[in-house]
Amino acid sequence: MKKRISVISSAYNEEGNIRELYTRVKAEMAKHAEKYDYEQIVLDNGSTDNTQEELRQIAKEDKNFKVIINTRNFGHIRSPYHGMLQGTGDAVIYMASDLQDPPELIGDFLKKWEEGFKVVLAQKTKTQEEWFFAIARKLYYTLLGWLNDSGAELTNNCTGFGLFDREVIEEIRRLNDPYPYIRGLVCELGYPKALVPFTQPSRTRGFTKNNFYTLYDNAMIGFTNHTKVPLRLAAFGGFILSLISFILGIIYLILKLIYWNRFPMGTAPLLLGVLFFSSVQLFFLGILGEYIGAIFTQVLKRPAVIEKERINF
Repeated sequence: MKKRISVISSAYNEEGNIRELYTRVKAEMAKHAEKYDYEQIVLDNGSTDNTQEELRQIAKEDKNFKVIINTRNFGHIRSPYHGMLQGTGDAVIYMASDLQDPPELIGDFLKKWEEGFKVVLAQKTKTQEEWFFAIARKLYYTLLGWLNDSGAELTNNCTGFGLFDREVIEEIRRLNDPYPYIRGLVCELGYPKALVPFTQPSRTRGFTKNNFYTLYDNAMIGFTNHTKVPLRLAAFGGFILSLISFILGIIYLILKLIYWNRFPMGTAPLLLGVLFFSSVQLFFLGILGEYIGAIFTQVLKRPAVIEKERINF
């Protein structure tokens, strides 16, 4: 009996890429038709261009192509997560709809899965993104690796593009995390994991939906999910700075008493001190706010998305 593979993507304003995504996935899965059946599911995340019309047309041509249309844009984390849970296959393959995740890697994923790996992740060894983002990404993974105290070995330069066994998907479903950091969560679960290196191509059609906020959002989710070190650094740093301030205050007082007329108080040291300590307080308040925000998201337990329509289910 053939095993079933679910290929999942989330799309927002990708009218120029959807048809090619469908064609390339279909061509790749045709190479493995003797061993696997498949379904392709695309979630439209409230597109404002002709993406929905293109999806409807493809779904009309191919009943194996399934579409979920959300009521609005639920973001770059919740929609892909919801889509992964809708797959009915023995394994789920997630890839972005902008073609920067090449469908031609599906064969490599299936080979690793057949070898017994429950998780197969595509790992970017090279990328054609702008140098600034490449450097920022490298610094982020290095910092997260240093601060990681979760006990899980995190994998660098993975975006969630990869294959996940049904057992892994059901475990993710059971956790019921409303805002998961998938690439870190699968490492946290500890299932056998394989990496498939690839060079990420640049986007050829449309505009990237990633901006400073989405990248920052992903980065903060990674920190709050896998390390408590920033909170401990805040407490430790506050103690050290308080001790230094106390010592400097005593030294300043002694010098003023000894050299009363030759040691003016001055406003510059006071202003610099106030600005420095204020900035440190705001920085650590921001860190604390990120953790509180993560807790708040968990407590609300809102649904990942609200669906407007399903096609071919």
